Amino acid sequence: MTVETFIPTKKVISLTDSAIRHFEGKQKAQPQKIIRFSTKQSGCNGYAYVLDHVDKAQESDELLRFSDSLEIAIDEKAIKLLQNTEIDYVKEGVNGIIKYNNPNALNECGCGESFNVE
Repeated sequence: MTVETFIPTKKVISLTDSAIRHFEGKQKAQPQKIIRFSTKQSGCNGYAYVLDHVDKAQESDELLRFSDSLEIAIDEKAIKLLQNTEIDYVKEGVNGIIKYNNPNALNECGCGESFNVE
């Protein structure tokens, strides 16, 4: 007899409660769309975060459910760059900003929009 051990994969991203509320509100405004995270080569540090509302997830996307009303797609090509990233939504004065707490980023630009990795 053999015993198989199930080892779950690490979650690609996590969302703070504030970020979940923010994205749930965005989802309610466009219920026919899905929120999709990806990255692109850009910015002063190599990669930039991309956040889109798309008609549907791509076949290769990883889908993560955060609540009954919030499912987010992650671009397969961005998984390695976003692994274990915490996404937060922070109010700074009258402005709201999405913050990426990415443990893979070695450096970030001053505005936090771009980052680099090894």
